[in-house]
Amino acid sequence: MASDNTVRVRVAPSPTGLLHVGVTRTAIFNWLLARHCGGRFILRIEDTDQTRCRPEYQQNILEALRWLGLDWDEGPEADGPHGPYVQSQRVQLYREHARSLLESGHAYYCYCSPERLADMRRRQEQEQRGEALGYDRLCRHLSAEERAQKEAEGIAPTIRFAVPLSGTTDFRDIIVGRMMVDGTTVEGVARHTSFENASLDDFVILKSDGFPTYHLASVVDDHLMAMTHVLRAQEWISSTPRHVLLYAAFGWEPPAFGHLPMVLGTDRAKLSKRHGATAVTAYRDQGYLPHAMFNFLALLGWAPGDDREVMTRDELIEAFSIDGIGKAPSIFDITKLDWMNGHYIRSCDRERFTELALPYLIEAGLVGADPGCAERDQIGRVLALAQERVKVLSELPRLTEFFFRAEPKYDPAAVKKWLTKDYVPSALTDLATRFEAAQPFDAANTERAVRGLADQLEMKPAALIHPTRVAVTGRTTGPGLFETLEVLGKERCLKRLRKAVALAAESQNIE
Repeated sequence: MASDNTVRVRVAPSPTGLLHVGVTRTAIFNWLLARHCGGRFILRIEDTDQTRCRPEYQQNILEALRWLGLDWDEGPEADGPHGPYVQSQRVQLYREHARSLLESGHAYYCYCSPERLADMRRRQEQEQRGEALGYDRLCRHLSAEERAQKEAEGIAPTIRFAVPLSGTTDFRDIIVGRMMVDGTTVEGVARHTSFENASLDDFVILKSDGFPTYHLASVVDDHLMAMTHVLRAQEWISSTPRHVLLYAAFGWEPPAFGHLPMVLGTDRAKLSKRHGATAVTAYRDQGYLPHAMFNFLALLGWAPGDDREVMTRDELIEAFSIDGIGKAPSIFDITKLDWMNGHYIRSCDRERFTELALPYLIEAGLVGADPGCAERDQIGRVLALAQERVKVLSELPRLTEFFFRAEPKYDPAAVKKWLTKDYVPSALTDLATRFEAAQPFDAANTERAVRGLADQLEMKPAALIHPTRVAVTGRTTGPGLFETLEVLGKERCLKRLRKAVALAAESQNIE
């Protein structure tokens, strides 16, 4: 353990898939604790499962954390940018510690074949006797001669931890209280039953391929990296007694364990793909901003002690404490995330918002890959109209498409509702004449023209506003009409009005 009082925490994702929002929430909590306490935040890649880990998933982890601004404080490199610790590069270290447990009698070689273990798992005798299912400790009792025979046969053994056959194991959880090894909260409960060590199976710590299991590697690393706190998902509660036993076998002091509440979908089921995207980079690609995602995830299971919801990174760091972490599951509410993202979008100045939006417009083919200053300024004017309405950046092509196309795509339902009315062709023709005379062609003058014509025709302004919107945008909803007309410009508005007159006449003939 650390020799001083410096808080040292870590996040340790496995590169077996894209970085999940639940793991990211764990990373954020650890990062906030380190920054609040002036401590150290460590990134460790736990890639000892060589059958499932992929380099592209490791790259995704780094990419997602950097996008969120979760910087880590140290790594194995002596100079240059700190890389994460990677367990597959530390295998020899774990093997040495496994051998030390063999030497101290806390572990033993297991020569059981995968077939025997699979068959044992299928048998129901243990369950019928009311005992826990698990390894039957056959190899724990092999004599020296029997072990020599197995080795002579060339069987590659695993190494199993020799769980004590008597006594109990419990540990202090700084979030949910004192836990017995079955995950039952002890504090505040009048009666409880101790969980016997004999009910834990002798778990594998080193596989036959020489790679460690999660249990051994995480304990060795957490000790050697001097972790003071291990904040991790609630699903690891059942593994923690094994880790406590490993710490005791090594003669080490364990860190403070804290298990974070689960992240559930709105149906209160475990968050999964059926609830939508679960990978952080998927939300990035949809157009969620990193500050919004960071803020949202920081409030999943933690509260600052007041009713604040939108908080800057500095405010989150200042307010964060373990005491604020709740015990109940938290709900990943996409509606709230959309609201929060919309808030952060509206907080952007025009230049920043244009910079964020451009990749989506370019990908949709609405603007060129390298717009010049004049075009960029026009794009900024268009985006300013959509900024109040957009929740995610990926909505922008759909919301603004009619600004960038030579002609709008007319919604058939909008045409049928508004352009088939008898008065529309002549009204839009008169409006085009008024627009042509408008100097300057701005929101104030276009509004004056529309409302003046409506008065002249003795109709409500809405009866003219709606057909005009359909005429110039092709749709019934969008930003303010008069601001839209100004940004489109006189020439395009006149051209679209005249096209709409022809379309209206055609539609009426069809009717």
